[in-house]
Amino acid sequence: MSTPAFSQIQFELAASRRSQWPQGSHAEIAFAGRSNVGKSSAINAITGRQNLARTSKTPGRTQQIVFFRLAEGRYLVDLPGYGYAKAPINLRRHWETFITDYLYNRPSLRALCIPMDIRHPLTSLDRTMLACCRDVGLHAHVLLTKADKFKRGRATTVYREVCRDLANEPAATAQLFSARSGIGVDEARETVSGFLSGTEPPGPQ
Repeated sequence: MSTPAFSQIQFELAASRRSQWPQGSHAEIAFAGRSNVGKSSAINAITGRQNLARTSKTPGRTQQIVFFRLAEGRYLVDLPGYGYAKAPINLRRHWETFITDYLYNRPSLRALCIPMDIRHPLTSLDRTMLACCRDVGLHAHVLLTKADKFKRGRATTVYREVCRDLANEPAATAQLFSARSGIGVDEARETVSGFLSGTEPPGPQ
């Protein structure tokens, strides 16, 4: 079920250029991740809306920044998936430019949620996203998605390894997550709500 913060969330627009970004935004939390790591499923699970963010049968197809409006001028933002190797080179360059422009030129952006497949975390592209967060002073919250694919002990081991790696980042946290089984959904919902209200979770332990 959705919390009151997400009960009225709705699609606002899909922007293909900066001039289309919503005006008057007070706070935004964006989701950015490699194609096919479960980003859309994570958004749907956190908001309690099954079909809010639409998944594509063709990874890397989404080319726009999608804004979902909450109450009081707040937004959740779905950034195009990155790292889809079969996408044309000009499309991959467009993604890179478009995402970077948003991250560096959106004052209302408060934090970035980065879903990573727990079986393949912290790829070079994921580290690039973390570096962008460091450059602009954004908190990065890593969702280790598809945690149900591992037994609990193995998932915990990977989580601890990721946390140790993130210890060198000035503002980064991580958690286990599975949209399918519900692992970490409540925790992620509270974290996103905290970012929207201006509070940040403690660093990874």
